Amino acid sequence: MAWGVGGWLVLNFLARVGPQKTQEMRERVAQEITTTFASHYTREISLAEALDAETARRYQRKATGEKYLLNPNKGL
Repeated sequence: MAWGVGGWLVLNFLARVGPQKTQEMRERVAQEITTTFASHYTREISLAEALDAETARRYQRKATGEKYLLNPNKGL
Protein backbone atom coordinates (compact mmCIF):
# COMPACT_ATOMS: atom_id res chain seq x y z
CA MET A 1 0.00 0.00 0.00
CA ALA A 2 1.32 3.47 -0.83
CA TRP A 3 0.27 6.72 0.76
CA GLY A 4 0.74 10.28 -0.39
CA VAL A 5 -0.10 13.75 0.76
CA GLY A 6 -0.82 16.53 -1.68
CA GLY A 7 -2.03 20.06 -1.68
CA TRP A 8 -3.69 22.50 -3.98
CA LEU A 9 -2.23 25.99 -3.85
CA VAL A 10 -4.69 28.38 -5.42
CA LEU A 11 -2.12 31.02 -6.38
CA ASN A 12 0.01 28.46 -8.22
CA PHE A 13 -3.09 27.17 -9.99
CA LEU A 14 -4.22 30.66 -11.03
CA ALA A 15 -0.76 31.48 -12.37
CA ARG A 16 -0.80 28.27 -14.40
CA VAL A 17 -4.27 28.77 -15.95
CA GLY A 18 -3.63 32.42 -16.82
CA PRO A 19 -5.51 35.69 -16.49
CA GLN A 20 -8.38 34.89 -18.88
CA LYS A 21 -9.38 31.68 -17.08
CA THR A 22 -8.88 33.40 -13.71
CA GLN A 23 -11.30 36.15 -14.75
CA GLU A 24 -13.84 33.58 -15.97
CA MET A 25 -13.66 31.84 -12.61
CA ARG A 26 -14.13 35.14 -10.73
CA GLU A 27 -17.17 35.96 -12.84
CA ARG A 28 -18.67 32.53 -12.16
CA VAL A 29 -18.25 32.95 -8.42
CA ALA A 30 -19.81 36.43 -8.59
CA GLN A 31 -22.78 35.11 -10.58
CA GLU A 32 -23.35 32.14 -8.26
CA ILE A 33 -22.53 33.73 -4.90
CA THR A 34 -26.09 33.18 -3.62
CA THR A 35 -26.50 29.66 -5.03
CA THR A 36 -23.52 27.36 -5.71
CA PHE A 37 -21.09 29.29 -3.51
CA ALA A 38 -23.55 30.33 -0.79
CA SER A 39 -22.92 29.57 2.86
CA HIS A 40 -25.51 29.32 5.58
CA TYR A 41 -24.69 29.89 9.22
CA THR A 42 -26.45 28.88 12.42
CA ARG A 43 -25.43 32.16 13.98
CA GLU A 44 -23.08 35.12 13.48
CA ILE A 45 -21.05 35.93 16.58
CA SER A 46 -18.68 38.73 17.60
CA LEU A 47 -15.23 38.26 19.11
CA ALA A 48 -16.67 39.09 22.53
CA GLU A 49 -19.43 36.50 22.08
CA ALA A 50 -16.83 33.91 21.03
CA LEU A 51 -15.20 34.27 24.46
CA ASP A 52 -18.47 33.67 26.33
CA ALA A 53 -18.39 30.19 27.89
CA GLU A 54 -21.93 29.20 26.91
CA THR A 55 -21.51 30.43 23.33
CA ALA A 56 -18.17 28.63 23.08
CA ARG A 57 -19.81 25.36 24.19
CA ARG A 58 -22.35 25.74 21.40
CA TYR A 59 -19.95 26.55 18.56
CA GLN A 60 -17.30 24.01 19.52
CA ARG A 61 -19.70 21.09 19.03
CA LYS A 62 -19.07 19.10 15.87
CA ALA A 63 -22.70 19.12 14.76
CA THR A 64 -23.71 18.42 11.17
CA GLY A 65 -25.22 21.44 9.47
CA GLU A 66 -24.17 23.93 12.14
CA LYS A 67 -21.64 26.63 11.37
CA TYR A 68 -20.91 29.82 13.24
CA LEU A 69 -19.59 32.89 11.45
CA LEU A 70 -17.08 34.84 13.51
CA ASN A 71 -17.43 38.51 12.56
CA PRO A 72 -14.73 40.64 14.25
CA ASN A 73 -16.62 43.84 13.33
CA LYS A 74 -19.94 42.80 14.86
CA GLY A 75 -20.91 45.05 17.74
CA LEU A 76 -18.46 47.84 16.91
